[in-house]
Amino acid sequence: MGHWEGVSEFVAVAERGGFTPAAAQLGISTAQVSRQVTALEKRLATKLFYRTTRKVSLTEAGEVYYQHCRQVLEGLEEAERALSQLQSTPRGKLKITAPTTYGETRITPLLNDFMRRYPELEVHCRLTNQKVDLIEAGFDLAIRLGQLEDSSMMARRLATRTLHVCASPEYLAAHGVPETPEDLAAQHCLQGNLGYWRFAEAGVERNVRVSGPLHCNSGQVLLDAALKGLGVVQLPDYYVQDCLANGTLTELLVPYQPPEEGIWALYPHNRHLSPKVRVLVDFLSEQLS
Repeated sequence: MGHWEGVSEFVAVAERGGFTPAAAQLGISTAQVSRQVTALEKRLATKLFYRTTRKVSLTEAGEVYYQHCRQVLEGLEEAERALSQLQSTPRGKLKITAPTTYGETRITPLLNDFMRRYPELEVHCRLTNQKVDLIEAGFDLAIRLGQLEDSSMMARRLATRTLHVCASPEYLAAHGVPETPEDLAAQHCLQGNLGYWRFAEAGVERNVRVSGPLHCNSGQVLLDAALKGLGVVQLPDYYVQDCLANGTLTELLVPYQPPEEGIWALYPHNRHLSPKVRVLVDFLSEQLS
């Protein structure tokens, strides 16, 4: 503990330019500040201040020591802020955005549970498949799926998703079962925003162009079309897992399934992350993983 004695008093004198104003800042007597600084100089065997009747100024050694002590004190202040935030209860307004279907089926039910746990929160949630600018729109947190673009945002992986190619038994009975991604050229492929589907073979990822009678940016619409026998679809697990389990859809091209993709919490780069965002990200990670 002796290494810390006098440091706060020294920094206060350096920043306030005198022993009396430093004492006022620290709420102690001028004599106590003087004693602590003198003891510090004695322990360091170094003169830290030039003292005159008019002013106090740092010596060269004092200036070097001050710069290092200031960093140490800032670190302590940072630690205290972090501890204070850890002990704080999430409260106030929280703005979050998430993709529409994943938000409806996975995120918003968890948000509702989170609000029950922290009733002082006011949550504003926007579900959209558009990439929202978090800074411009004032969002605290975004849920993003798949591969992240280069960004100045901070990201934390919450869970993963897997893409599945599937079709209804009725469709396969009428059109045959594709054995390789190339066989999709002869199939009716139900497409989303992209004109290709993702696959992997021998550890190498590749995109395969597909075509078909339906183009739609809604996974729910594509799922409904597949269930009604209109074609083959590639969708994430949270759309099709129940249908695969109950047999209303049949999974295809399993050996060519691409690697898992991340489901991410994205938030503005801020080293003083607010307690409500940090606690929510921890909660979502625990529930989704």
